Amino acid sequence: MTRESEQAVSLAIPMAPQTVFALLENERRRRVLLSLSRVADEITVGQLAVEIAAIENEIDPNKIGSNERTSVYIALIQSHLNTLDDAGAIDYRERSKVVRPTAATEPLAEYIRRLQTACYRPDQEDSL
Repeated sequence: MTRESEQAVSLAIPMAPQTVFALLENERRRRVLLSLSRVADEITVGQLAVEIAAIENEIDPNKIGSNERTSVYIALIQSHLNTLDDAGAIDYRERSKVVRPTAATEPLAEYIRRLQTACYRPDQEDSL
């Protein structure tokens, strides 16, 4: 097996393309997948909310206030985690408020990273 075919196999996403596109159209869901791809086992929704709020507010996670964290937490609980779980992109345990990666998490996160890299434009080029 060649190196290229090994990469193709490792990036296989076990879901329909239209499902993937629907999942990735939302920025918070993309952030959930990227965050979860760096987790070895599981993360609480509270920890995930702090991480995402820090990214969105461009501040240190230790400086996230209750309002910022709560806003993200509620959106995750009410919408995003269930959507990702229903598609099989993550494993969300609603009762314990714990999130775990699935076989689809890392391939989805890798596609997000590749797209972000491919679409990157330095600030000075944007002004041209």
